[in-house]
Amino acid sequence: MAGGSWNPSELPIRPGLYANFVSKAANQISGGERGIVAIPLKTSTGGTATAKTFYTVENETDAATLFGSANIQSIKFALQGGAKEVLVYTMPSTPAAQDYVDMRTAFDTRPFNVFVYDGEVSATEQDNTLAWVKTNRDEGKHFMAVFGCVVAADDNDPSIGDARSVRLADDYAVNLITGVTIDGNTYTSAKYAPWVAGLIAGTPINQSITYRVSPVDDVTKRFTNGQIKTSLSKGSLVLVHDGEKVKVEQGLTTSVSKIRKQRARQAVLTDVTKTANDTYIGRINNNADGQAALISAIKAYLETLEQANVLTDISVEVDPQYQSTGDSVYFAISFTEIDSMERIFLTINV
Repeated sequence: MAGGSWNPSELPIRPGLYANFVSKAANQISGGERGIVAIPLKTSTGGTATAKTFYTVENETDAATLFGSANIQSIKFALQGGAKEVLVYTMPSTPAAQDYVDMRTAFDTRPFNVFVYDGEVSATEQDNTLAWVKTNRDEGKHFMAVFGCVVAADDNDPSIGDARSVRLADDYAVNLITGVTIDGNTYTSAKYAPWVAGLIAGTPINQSITYRVSPVDDVTKRFTNGQIKTSLSKGSLVLVHDGEKVKVEQGLTTSVSKIRKQRARQAVLTDVTKTANDTYIGRINNNADGQAALISAIKAYLETLEQANVLTDISVEVDPQYQSTGDSVYFAISFTEIDSMERIFLTINV
């Protein structure tokens, strides 16, 4: 019989009743759904889907029925990487620039955690997508975007991939610069980017994707040690064959920040904002008691993340720099994201 306690960053799989003993305030802010990858699908012929429509899929069988078995490799990669589900938007058969604008506008209305294309798009569309990510962040919607090559030849020269990382530098952007081979088939970095998106979305926020093994045979080009170090310094995501397997060298964004750190921040921003909108705004008084209630709820939520080893050094208080009067209240929140152990140094005495 399954049961016991549960971890908010990684829910149990087996059916059963799971219970944690927490204070009442801790229940006031809960973690949102994670693990959703958004993909604009270029081709959906041979299935029942229609253009410019959203579909949510959780398995390969449903995807094949909707979009045709020949068109779902990106969805398969995302699910294989660990995505809980894939939010698919079907593009027209010959998309124009306005169709990409319409697609991004449509995704504005849907929740998801990581966005990725299902293959190569132009540098212009990559730039437009990054601008869209930034606009959403400014407006309170937080998600990551994974990019790959513009053309297949880009993967043959790490300096080209690194230049793309510099062009797309941002805390919320990830740029894969390595293509892969699977069973004799070659997939460019742009075509394999959905696997990275699924890996990011499906990894608990208290874990890193560094050294995660990729289920491929090899990379299309093996980089030298010097090239790998250079690429990491530019914020590129590199897949490396270590002689036995292919793995993610380090989970970095194009701003050379840790993906784990950015996902922790996104979780806090998303969860606290959602609960404030749903439960507090317009419903509690802006006085000492109301402010204390919200502080208690925010702190209790952050403490659940602290218990899950997502962050530490928590502080929540009314911000003394501003006057919290009328309908405006200001809080000062601070915390430190917990990192993963990624570099081990030994001093061996003999």
